[in-house]
Amino acid sequence: MSDPSHITLRKLEPDDLPLLYEWENDAAAWLDGDTHNPLSKADLRDYIMRTTGDIYKDGQLRLMICLSDENESNEAEQGREEPVKTAATQPVGCIDLYNVDIRNRKAAVAIYLSPVWRKRRLGTQALLQLKTYVANILCFRFLYALVKTDNIPSLKLFQSVGFHTIACLPNWVNEGDVFVLQSPL
Repeated sequence: MSDPSHITLRKLEPDDLPLLYEWENDAAAWLDGDTHNPLSKADLRDYIMRTTGDIYKDGQLRLMICLSDENESNEAEQGREEPVKTAATQPVGCIDLYNVDIRNRKAAVAIYLSPVWRKRRLGTQALLQLKTYVANILCFRFLYALVKTDNIPSLKLFQSVGFHTIACLPNWVNEGDVFVLQSPL
């Protein structure tokens, strides 16, 4: 299992384009989010170049979730069942702050982990780091997440880091109901 102490969150870089292209065009994830169409490499390149990484300027923030410094690398693609140790920084997903409300010091959060990196507590560590950043640096009051009621892994993830269900939005998306989860900071 991965050592979560080696999770880092960082700003987008141009080299992230191939992974973002793969992740944003993962149609299986579209049902759990707001995406409803494929994105081109040009769209994503423009986004990477346009974003400053400053939540106050951009009104949103996307961070890459990375494994670093002698942590596990993804060997699943090479046919190995168990990852091996590496010193390289490996992007494994991304985490977004959106619907940022500066006046009321709140934002929505969404997370995506590459399928081969799920069920390793990496999402838990990424959310904990994000909550610390949002509380201590941005001085926000709370975060919230919208999660489909049938997305049990995502519900468990958010609940494991202190998010509580505060409402159910019936028929919020074409595929069904959505829970609103909130975490005070």
